[in-house]
Amino acid sequence: MTEKKGGASGAGRRGALAALSALLLAMLLAQLDMNVVATALPSIVGDIGGISYLAWVTTAYVLAASVTTPLYGKLGDLYGRKRLFLFAVAAFLAGSALCGAAQSMGQLVAFRAFQGIGGGGLVVSAVTIYAGLFGPEDRARYGGLFGALFVVSSVAGPLLGGVLTDALGWRWVFFVNLPLGAAAFAIAAVALRPWDPASEGERETVPRLDYAGAVLVATLATCVVLMTTWGGTRFAWGSPTVVALGTGAAALLLAFLLVERSAPEPLVPLRLFRDRTFSVSTAVTFLGGFSLFGGVFFVPLFLQSVLGASATASGLLLLPLMAGIALVSLSAGPLIVRLGGLRWFGAGAMGASALGLLLFSTLGPGSERSLSGAYMVLVGIGFGLWMYAYSLAVQNTAPSADMGAAISTLTFARQAGGAIGASVFGAIFASRLASELASRLPPGAAEGSADGGLAAPGAIRELPAALRRAAVGGYADALSTVFLVAAAVLALGFLASLFLGEVPVRDAPDPGTRADGRTKH
Repeated sequence: MTEKKGGASGAGRRGALAALSALLLAMLLAQLDMNVVATALPSIVGDIGGISYLAWVTTAYVLAASVTTPLYGKLGDLYGRKRLFLFAVAAFLAGSALCGAAQSMGQLVAFRAFQGIGGGGLVVSAVTIYAGLFGPEDRARYGGLFGALFVVSSVAGPLLGGVLTDALGWRWVFFVNLPLGAAAFAIAAVALRPWDPASEGERETVPRLDYAGAVLVATLATCVVLMTTWGGTRFAWGSPTVVALGTGAAALLLAFLLVERSAPEPLVPLRLFRDRTFSVSTAVTFLGGFSLFGGVFFVPLFLQSVLGASATASGLLLLPLMAGIALVSLSAGPLIVRLGGLRWFGAGAMGASALGLLLFSTLGPGSERSLSGAYMVLVGIGFGLWMYAYSLAVQNTAPSADMGAAISTLTFARQAGGAIGASVFGAIFASRLASELASRLPPGAAEGSADGGLAAPGAIRELPAALRRAAVGGYADALSTVFLVAAAVLALGFLASLFLGEVPVRDAPDPGTRADGRTKH
């Protein structure tokens, strides 16, 4: 079979599907790693100590991945996406091996940062290459597989982490990446062709990397991650440290925009924002990430603290959320190809997820668990569809020469939205909970509720009946506020999504490519 229009190489469908398998393996590695490690943290501390640095096992990875995400997109556009993908896989594997061999918490934190350097490129490079392998119609058809991986990793990750830790030890949480990553590397090395102009020697001049932009965006990402990680936990939100990080982030963002306007090869080409589809998709993705990683993060806490579910049961009660995402992943692609109208799919997705969280905010201590499950299905359908729809919109409209930068910007917008959302919702919850418990419980009973004590669901269950009802009511009202604000943010996303232009979802010649599939420059 001949290649799809707009495809990135002369490989037929068989070669493209083989390459797709390598990309999916890489995505699975990145998604699993975010869910597997958390289960092993108690065992890690028990073995090598260093509990004071425990949070940095996660923070170091997230920080390194966030800093490098924009770099991978632009470097792939300049020097070849296959090269960057193979480098990302190799760095991730090397980091995984080092993490598994770590002998101290300091070593583990450093190796997790190194692993994050590879992890930051896995998703961006995989999606960028995928966008070049297939035309619009096949992108819609196969794109659901990436959503399915999200579901599988979210459900199987914590379970796999527990099984590996109990059966083989915590080190195997990292070592398990090695065979999967080696397979992804081998398949990609053979199946992916060096279709990028940098790999084929087509550029007449050596590209000039935007070093100033790279330094600014890396520093900006560092400020945002540290501010959202430390704010309300290690430091108060009004502390000089957090205020300085926030002020620095704003100043760095302004400086970055000024630099990008004049850079010969900008890290984030500002011309992308002249396209309405890209601008709307980025804005909606930021707002969606804000709510997804902020509001939905509190659903397990609601299930345990308000509905009285155990930790294990709350995990099972999240299955309807995953089922909603899975339903979209398996059916949305063919449906979008058949009906078109990506604009209305995106708007419907934002509306559905907003409605789901709005309904969730009405639940209380006497609500049926089945009702929470029904609302979570709605939330899952909405979230699964908007993540898919706006990624597809950017893939189908961004110029081929800027595809990596476009996708990395979209990914960074989702990550930044999630980081900021988690911190904002955390602050809202802590403030509301302290106020509710102070008004409902006897003086002194709610002390330390935001930092421990009654913040633990188990502590609530040990209270006398009258106090327990009061505490549960306080949790219900505090969490209701969180879900209401998350729904309001998604409502803004719904309004923004209405400005999305019509996006092609069927095969058509790509104006950014030549007849032989090579990228125009």
